[in-house]
Amino acid sequence: MVERLSVPQRAGDKRFSSVVELLEDDRGEPLVRFAYSTGGAVRRGPVTLRARDLERLKAALGKTPALAEALGLDNSGSGAGGVA
Repeated sequence: MVERLSVPQRAGDKRFSSVVELLEDDRGEPLVRFAYSTGGAVRRGPVTLRARDLERLKAALGKTPALAEALGLDNSGSGAGGVA
């Protein structure tokens, strides 16, 4: 694992986090994994983000530049993929 970010979420009384991880295989190829976490256990599966969750994801990408780059996003605000 190269970088990891977690976005806290809530649906009704359930609390969980969406997780985005930048991984690297043995040849150095970057891989991005989307998952969710409930009570410490990380599970792959459908991940749903509301608009407010996307804003949290964008903010968190500012602290994980390699992950932002792997997703084709940056925080410079320039270019088509900028996340300002």
